[in-house]
Amino acid sequence: MPGDLLLAIDNGTQSVRALLFDLEGNLVAKSQIPIEPYFSDAPGLAEQDPQLFWDAVCQACQSLWKIAEVKKDRIAAVAVTTQRSTVINVDAQGKPLRPAIVWLDQRSTHGLKPVSGLWGLAFRLSGMTRTIRYLQSEAECNWIRTHQPEIWEKTHKYLFLSGYLTYLLTGQYIDSIGCQVGYVPFDYKKQDWASKSDWKWQAVPLRPEILPALVPPAAPLGEITPAAAEATGIPANLPVIAAAADKACEVIGAGCLDPHIGCLSYGTTATINTTHRKYVEVIPLIPPYPAAVPGAYSLEVQIYRGYWMVSWFKHEFGLREERLAMEGNVEPETLFDELVNAVPPGSEGLMLQPYWSPGLRSPGPEAKGAIIGFSDVHTRAHIYRAILEGLAYALREGADRTSRRSKIPITTLRVAGGGSQSDAAMQLTADIFGLPASRPHVYEASGLGAAIDAAVGVGLHPDFNTAIAAMTHIGRTFDPDPKARAIYNDLYSGVYLQMYKRLRPLYEQVGQITGHP
Repeated sequence: MPGDLLLAIDNGTQSVRALLFDLEGNLVAKSQIPIEPYFSDAPGLAEQDPQLFWDAVCQACQSLWKIAEVKKDRIAAVAVTTQRSTVINVDAQGKPLRPAIVWLDQRSTHGLKPVSGLWGLAFRLSGMTRTIRYLQSEAECNWIRTHQPEIWEKTHKYLFLSGYLTYLLTGQYIDSIGCQVGYVPFDYKKQDWASKSDWKWQAVPLRPEILPALVPPAAPLGEITPAAAEATGIPANLPVIAAAADKACEVIGAGCLDPHIGCLSYGTTATINTTHRKYVEVIPLIPPYPAAVPGAYSLEVQIYRGYWMVSWFKHEFGLREERLAMEGNVEPETLFDELVNAVPPGSEGLMLQPYWSPGLRSPGPEAKGAIIGFSDVHTRAHIYRAILEGLAYALREGADRTSRRSKIPITTLRVAGGGSQSDAAMQLTADIFGLPASRPHVYEASGLGAAIDAAVGVGLHPDFNTAIAAMTHIGRTFDPDPKARAIYNDLYSGVYLQMYKRLRPLYEQVGQITGHP
């Protein structure tokens, strides 16, 4: 009898989860191991010992076997999904040469040689020189090459976290196309390493041979080695199937295969994604990322450190709710929902712009967070609701931009990530978008997406349409309230969309006066 269960390993920012799914998308068993916070030796740096990631994977899997009341021979395949853009240099023996640079890292490198020749001329004529210079400065490999040349010289392979874990599981330097999100010479349109003449090799000069081989999602990456089997408890020789980065897996795990379905992710970075077969740049020169489906693109607009602001509020102002939840043995989210619901839609005039950590072009690097409209009626409950509303406004703006660029309107929403567990946030989202918003049937949407890749990869489902229809289901749906929707429409078009262009000159002046970027 062939295996009928799928093992998904989800290495997120805060924890590693080992998840067993059946062919209907039901979560059969789950083990979760927290990850220690990254360490920082200087302001803006975020690094982690790569061994910590692997140890957490091993612990999560070994713990799963103690919890799961199933035989291991029922497992048909394993797939791995990870946080994006965390990079690791390894030597010829596959040993890390330095700590991993985590995706939250904000280091930059200045004074790099600019892209020259015809590409340089083209960027000057199109006004994109500043953008390219920014991309160069943000590339982790440029920082290592400039500041740690001895490390760069010894680098045998330069891997994302997904490729590093795949190497430890299979012994192969190979990775999924769906995991290539970061500052590497990757052609996002062709979904392969860039051609020799591409400008990206000038922007991030590295040797092609230090990059891993690539395969599309649902293709085999290799098999579990005896050493990996001993460390994790995963059966040796079990096929390892290519999945994608966590956001891409979350999209298909939420059932968003068609381009008219918007997938909101209320996580550390808040995003809106849609899956398309056509290459479309929602923001010029910012490519769509590879989807968890072969040959497809995940159009994404992100609010960097989006739901981080919710965590910030709870840490700074939510100790009362945290204490009451502990004393009353209730979920803190219930009390925070009460805080939101105590304030009417529109937060009685308090408006927030969630640019705590601005983006590259939309908004520009000069942007800052802003709250306007304070009066003596406002409380911390108003601030909390304004944070949720500001994030939803920003994601609606991203949805509108996506619809204009792709010419396909978004007509319904799926909401995943930690924030999706809040009924108040779900209702508020439906009201601001004016669209029905549904939760996936399971919280572990990114792990489910990886399991879907594995199911298709080993033929347990014949294709992605069948797999997603069978394995994803809609949970609770929130319909927009007409009165709240009308208020939000007026605030969105009349106030929110005007805030950035009105405040931008002030942001620039603040930066010039204080020196704070």
